[in-house]
Amino acid sequence: MNFEHYEALAFERDGRILTIRMNRPDDLNAVGPALHEEMARVFFDAADDPDSDVIILTGSGGAFCAGGDFDWLEDQAAGRREPFVNEAKSMRRIVMGLLDCAKPVIAKVNGDAIGFGASIALLCDIVIAADHVRFADPHVKLGLVAGDGGALIWPQLIGFGKAKHYLLTGDAIGAVDAERCNLISFVVPAAELDDYVAKYAARLARGAQSAIRYTKSVTNIALRQLFSSVFEAGVAYEGLATYTADFGEAVSAVRQKRHPSFTGR
Repeated sequence: MNFEHYEALAFERDGRILTIRMNRPDDLNAVGPALHEEMARVFFDAADDPDSDVIILTGSGGAFCAGGDFDWLEDQAAGRREPFVNEAKSMRRIVMGLLDCAKPVIAKVNGDAIGFGASIALLCDIVIAADHVRFADPHVKLGLVAGDGGALIWPQLIGFGKAKHYLLTGDAIGAVDAERCNLISFVVPAAELDDYVAKYAARLARGAQSAIRYTKSVTNIALRQLFSSVFEAGVAYEGLATYTADFGEAVSAVRQKRHPSFTGR
């Protein structure tokens, strides 16, 4: 399959292994409109790709994904936006495209995974992170809701008690602690990440592909049911939050390099 119609994503092949790379290194692979739209279709295209059996998702440069592009968030706060229903459609396609993809997807977390970046990494089947990496879902720090999947996947991985702490405060968790509490699969020294992931992906590629795909599909039934039943509510709440004064205040505070003063409106 030809992936030349993508601009914010880059692709590499190594035998039957396809690497998808979020490719905005100068912006820490932050998600703007173009990357968001491409992420909404890439997992469907990868699932149909006849030349791959295993997918690796990673980021270019020193970050995995820094979350939402701030210029995009600022446009939203200022009312310069497309109808939120369009963004909501893309949000659903990103999550369901990943959960429905029968091929195993490995998140190679080479740098910090923040907000959307954390959600998309944690929704992958195997999450392998460098030991210096941090995971965080700081939506609340911007007056937003973790409606892109974070509010659903964190509790599934580490339980509601710990998940609510990280979701309600926006605090980060280091990769070593993330492995200890089962938020991620494995943590390795940064210098060993490429080799470790390559060997793990090669191991999967040598496996019985039908059995691997069927096993993933069965394992994901509960997640697909969960997301199908409540994902729209999370998206709707996030959409509502973009119209609050607190969201606008958070965006202004970031731009002015000060702490926000939230009012609850």
